[in-house]
Amino acid sequence: MRLSAVVAACFTLACSGGFAGLGATRPAWEVDPPPALESPVVRPGALTRAELPNGLHVIILEDHRLPRIVLSLDVRRGAASVDPAEAGLASFTSELMKRGAGDRDALELAKATDEIGAVLSVGAGWDEMGAAVSGLARDTAVLFEILGDVVLRPTFAAAEANRARAQRLAALERARDNAATVEGWNVVRALYGGHRYGLPRNGTAETVARLGADRAREFHHSMFIPNAAVFSAAGDVDADEILARVKRMFGSDHWQAGEVPSPGPPAPQVAPESRRIVIVDRPDLAQARITLAHEGISRTNPDRIAAALMNGVLGGSGFSSRLMSVVRSDAGLTYTIGSGFSLRRSPGPFAVSTFTRVAEVRNVIDLVIGELERGRDEPPTEAELAEARTLSVGRFSMGLETSDAVMSSLVNLDLYRLPEDSLDTYRGRVRAVTTADTAKMAKQLLHPERAVIVLVGPASELLPQVEDLGPVEVVQP
Repeated sequence: MRLSAVVAACFTLACSGGFAGLGATRPAWEVDPPPALESPVVRPGALTRAELPNGLHVIILEDHRLPRIVLSLDVRRGAASVDPAEAGLASFTSELMKRGAGDRDALELAKATDEIGAVLSVGAGWDEMGAAVSGLARDTAVLFEILGDVVLRPTFAAAEANRARAQRLAALERARDNAATVEGWNVVRALYGGHRYGLPRNGTAETVARLGADRAREFHHSMFIPNAAVFSAAGDVDADEILARVKRMFGSDHWQAGEVPSPGPPAPQVAPESRRIVIVDRPDLAQARITLAHEGISRTNPDRIAAALMNGVLGGSGFSSRLMSVVRSDAGLTYTIGSGFSLRRSPGPFAVSTFTRVAEVRNVIDLVIGELERGRDEPPTEAELAEARTLSVGRFSMGLETSDAVMSSLVNLDLYRLPEDSLDTYRGRVRAVTTADTAKMAKQLLHPERAVIVLVGPASELLPQVEDLGPVEVVQP
């Protein structure tokens, strides 16, 4: 009881600023955070880089705090390189790569990883494909063997391809009941039409139905070439030993350089050209989903940090953002709302997404458009920008707390051919952004007058609310 009384008294003093005599003049949550330390992200001497004669890039990060390692190999091409008629081929191929490789079928490969407590993952994004395996450092030889088989010698068994295709088709059918998923499909269709970005990354029922083992094998052969790949190892490793193993497993004797595949056609510079509204008719919904979207920027855009800070003030910083304050806190029309850029090799979309009661959809749309217009007319103030800087630096630091996370960021920089010191210079570049920079970004990148507006909900109630905003298309899920 005495301890509880002391705690209560201390809390009362803190809330009233009563610790002034102890050196504090404001409550802790109102005190400006200390400046971020300017120090290298990677400890000096811990990082090794190399390039093999066949063009393979090698990055090794030594971290001996725990007896575990992560090995990965990524290539610089992904779903964006696939023709729209074969949408889903990249992720289908990556799925089959872990369903049998080398002398092991799917069950034997799973058993080999489970026996040593390892984790195998294979995946494909818009701009990259890759495989990774993690486990205990004492099993380095086995982990290398597994990764080498998956990357260089996947079997692409016909039975596994048939099974994977059937599972994907079933998953796509189930996804039609998910309002958020259907919303996303219609957003990209409305923005990009016949471009590859206009279809989901994992494909549609029509495109997935065409996929098979032989096509996946051909695609893998064209995509996985060493001169478009990055090998990485992080954890309790010895750089010289790892490099020797990489040369034996992935060197020119086993893996020959080839022609780097096309990254795919560039996305439209303006998308859409004029405002349009798409209503996905879901009469069963009492809450409607809302997305406003248009073209964004690329991963390598030199102004991407200023754009991110501008967006942080607009809708990317959670409860401190303008959109959250206006639409949730002031109007009480939603639980959450956010905005953001999808950064890819070719510019992906910028979108604002939220949900609300069906009867309030127009009110929310008007508020969102108003905030986008305000963003161009009233760019972030110095106080708003300072808060966005602090949040950005904090998120950056928290995202690099493990050697795995650091390595993932280093590989990403290599895949996009960005400067190797980008992590070390990030905090300084954030602090260098001015209100004039964010004002410029707002005027260049926010286009509410021609954004596509996608709604998911009962068309009979939504159509009267939005038909004066532009041409309306009503579609089924």
